[in-house]
Amino acid sequence: MPWIEAPHEDEWKGELEELRPSVTDPKWGRVDWIMRIHAIDPGSLQAHDVLYRQSMRSTKTLRKVEREMIAVVVSQINECHY
Repeated sequence: MPWIEAPHEDEWKGELEELRPSVTDPKWGRVDWIMRIHAIDPGSLQAHDVLYRQSMRSTKTLRKVEREMIAVVVSQINECHY
């Protein structure tokens, strides 16, 4: 399994520190690995956050609750806690 070193969120400074509140999981109080790996490039972290939030918004064809249900099923299949 490939492994990429990423700074722990407690070590984030500057731009990363400013982004931390928006990417911290409120339930766990930590930044999930899927977001933390982007800490090697703050622009990537911000873009991923924006993309995620946009993709989870309601649309005319798929309500937010339906998107959340899909995300839960996919996360369960992938054995992710989020």
